[in-house]
Amino acid sequence: MKSSDLGIEIPFGSKTIAANFDGGNLSSDAGLLLLWEIDKKLGLTSRLADCIRDGRDQSKVKLSIAEMLSQRVFGIAADYEDCNDHDCLKSDPMLKLAAGRAPISGDDLASQPTLSRLENSISSTELMRMEEVLLDMFISSHRDKPVSRLLVDADATDDPAHGQQEFEFFHGYYDCHCFLPLLVYVTADDCEQELVASVLRAGNVHAGHRLVSVLRRVVERLKDAFPEAEIVFRGDAGMGGPAVYDFCEDAEIDYVISLAKNSRLLEFGKDILRDANAIYEETAEKVRHFGEFCYAADSWRHARRVVMKAEVVSKGENPRFVVSNIVGMSAEGLYDFYCERGDVENRIKELKDELASGRTSCHRFLANQFRLILHSAAFVLFQALRKLLAGTEFANAQVSTLRTRLLKVGVRVRETTRRIWLMMPTSYPLKEIWMCVTSRLNLARI
Repeated sequence: MKSSDLGIEIPFGSKTIAANFDGGNLSSDAGLLLLWEIDKKLGLTSRLADCIRDGRDQSKVKLSIAEMLSQRVFGIAADYEDCNDHDCLKSDPMLKLAAGRAPISGDDLASQPTLSRLENSISSTELMRMEEVLLDMFISSHRDKPVSRLLVDADATDDPAHGQQEFEFFHGYYDCHCFLPLLVYVTADDCEQELVASVLRAGNVHAGHRLVSVLRRVVERLKDAFPEAEIVFRGDAGMGGPAVYDFCEDAEIDYVISLAKNSRLLEFGKDILRDANAIYEETAEKVRHFGEFCYAADSWRHARRVVMKAEVVSKGENPRFVVSNIVGMSAEGLYDFYCERGDVENRIKELKDELASGRTSCHRFLANQFRLILHSAAFVLFQALRKLLAGTEFANAQVSTLRTRLLKVGVRVRETTRRIWLMMPTSYPLKEIWMCVTSRLNLARI
């Protein structure tokens, strides 16, 4: 095999395979067409762009805020989270199309320096407006449907930092220098958990830092949009504390939140744990025994219902506690209801690992918050795509699967006077799934 800057040559029997990068107007991301149409129906990137004031001299502007923002969001969706990638991607015909430009005759998109200037120009006020758009997307998608219950799940996650970014600090629990984003998801009845807030925070804060202020904003909007719906907040021990319990009670919403083990809780639950051990000694099989009691820490304004799961296995005891103001639900039912919040971990994994939301490598903290919102916007688009795949084999597919199977489709792009032709492989095995999505988007040709 011989190689050069232009390509490679490989012997193949009496012939030679010559491979190079002279294919012309090709793209590996035909599926951006689907996300582009979803975005147009949602109005997501355009609404995010409207939050940003363009202070540039418009007579010299070649790229609008909306075009650059779309370029970044769709680039992230296509697995190009690094701004440097756009020095080449700016000419990609499908990315140009997704940003609203003609794929061949249109001018190229922004290069890395232009996109970096945009990232570093965003103000805190503009970021707050953009956060509201994520919640607007959820409300808009459910406003015309009967909603009986809304589950609000919040969690913190680490975002490792590898430079001298503003407000990155060492966090003892995660054992690294990091930021500590707060992510809030809302589930309408039996639908998927949908991202409504992604707030970047310094790396040395408590997991529940700013939670009450974010919850207040989210709950007020949800109550206004869905006045008949029951609202329930769930969180792990990091999301708990007197301020959170008090807020939920004052706002008249239900909550179920984990409690960290301590000697007083174990003392209150010693009879429940003793009974669990007695059952284990009799059966020699894993035991999950439940009980409850009223408990008030010194910092609480009153006693609250605490449910205990007394688990005993061959390795020993594993007691767990949750606090709640929910009545009319058994101790076991309440604990299992709390455990259902674990599915949010899958959504966080998608955002972090499959959409690379940890690419917060700018020096300025506000620029990194802007990046987190861009990655969150890409996640919202994938969630909307997943809804369109209901009833298919991809109804519950992860972001990485959706990207690999539906977005990463090779395409030759040709532009004529009247049409833009996207010519995809004849051998593509998921044509029917594609046509299902386009039909549901009302794009299919009759």
